[in-house]
Amino acid sequence: SNLLGSLLVGIKIKKEVANAFVKRQKRSSLYSEYYKSPMEQMHERCENYPPCDYLSDQIGFSLAYNRFFG
Repeated sequence: SNLLGSLLVGIKIKKEVANAFVKRQKRSSLYSEYYKSPMEQMHERCENYPPCDYLSDQIGFSLAYNRFFG
């Protein structure tokens, strides 16, 4: 909201328009938080499991992921 506030400094804008903008921003950020691509989910699963995370640095993500979860 600080960013929005600074964007609106010196600009007259209807309150409804500003509210709609804020709601749209919140909705889209919530959507991107909850929807993750399968690849992103796989990366997170590996990163959250230390042996997989460590091995992915050594031999690459695909090989490490398949060794633990494949």
